[in-house]
Amino acid sequence: MSCVLQIGAGGVGGVVAHKLAQNRDTFSQIILASRNIDKCYSIAKSIREKNLGEIICDTVDADNLDEIIKIIEKYKPKLVINVALPYQDLTIMEACLKTKTHYLDTANYEHPDTAKFEYKEQWAYHDRFKEAGIIGLLGSGFDPGVTNVFCAYAQKHYFDSIRTIDILDCNAGDHGYPFATNFNPEINLREVSANGRYWENGKWIETKPLEIMQTWAYPEIGEKDSYLLYHEELESLVKNIPGLQRIRFFMTFSQNYITHMKCLENVGMLGIKEVVHEGQKIIPIQFLKTLLPDPATLAGRTIGKTNIGCYIIGSQNSKDKTLYIYNICDHQEAYKEVNAQAISYTTGVPAMIGAKLIINGTWSKSPGVWNLEQLDPDPFMAELNIQGLPWQIIEKTND
Repeated sequence: MSCVLQIGAGGVGGVVAHKLAQNRDTFSQIILASRNIDKCYSIAKSIREKNLGEIICDTVDADNLDEIIKIIEKYKPKLVINVALPYQDLTIMEACLKTKTHYLDTANYEHPDTAKFEYKEQWAYHDRFKEAGIIGLLGSGFDPGVTNVFCAYAQKHYFDSIRTIDILDCNAGDHGYPFATNFNPEINLREVSANGRYWENGKWIETKPLEIMQTWAYPEIGEKDSYLLYHEELESLVKNIPGLQRIRFFMTFSQNYITHMKCLENVGMLGIKEVVHEGQKIIPIQFLKTLLPDPATLAGRTIGKTNIGCYIIGSQNSKDKTLYIYNICDHQEAYKEVNAQAISYTTGVPAMIGAKLIINGTWSKSPGVWNLEQLDPDPFMAELNIQGLPWQIIEKTND
């Protein structure tokens, strides 16, 4: 059993903390830290009310390297779970390196002044983490995260070669608001309004935002309009799935969502550069974030399901094969268990699983910085079934 430090107390952070508390045989002491300690206390109260024991709450500024080092040295955790903002990844990684503490996050680094995310600056830590004898696990959410593991599992057990992968993310939930985002509005809107990008025949192809739409049929949900986006797991899967000819990422959006987003974009509310308003400097997208519903408040009112998976085409034993490996998560069931909607649940549960596999030694025997598809997928897949995200497979072999 080991001490773990979690930085971040938003919607996903609440799920991670609850799931850590459900696995006390692995996580003997749980430290929850955030700039806003009241959020930590609220999560701790919920955990206590569910008879999951006590957690320790503390404060930390995730932008301040010295503060992060200080709190790590205070509690001496075996692992730091970063569910703060992607802008803060490098600072927390640096603190883990200096204290020789294992590191895990759910989303790759994104520069606050540039609407772009990539793994380059995190991958650059690999040799130093290896020398320090610690592991850095990148993107242990659902997408990225579980989708990476799905691809690795399919490659290990179902294919000799994989030609194409389409990662499909469908949220068929209804929260009743005219417009809201299911996770951090600033991150969500920057992601959706950016240019799309996919890999085909050895090169990246860029598209305009939401330019490509396809209708996909999702088990237990039905047909939904799905839009091509660039998503971070594409970058690592292109690198780690040999022989891949094409990989794309699609996400569902309602016309209502798209209309609101485009209107906000047209009037400049998605801007990430400072503007002066009545003598005060503000960043439009951050101001918009304060006006929109907090994603954490959507949980109790959201109904419906998510379906997230990987549609994979390749061959095995010289026969073409198509496989869809996926998970279905119910918003209300997630709320009953951990007071969260399914988007937070599907991100938070894999973060705990990744942490568990580091703490118990399954994934920490090879120090360095890794994406999930580079590690053995089998123990992670087994934990998904145990921890609340059971997966299913639809397989078709073409003779």
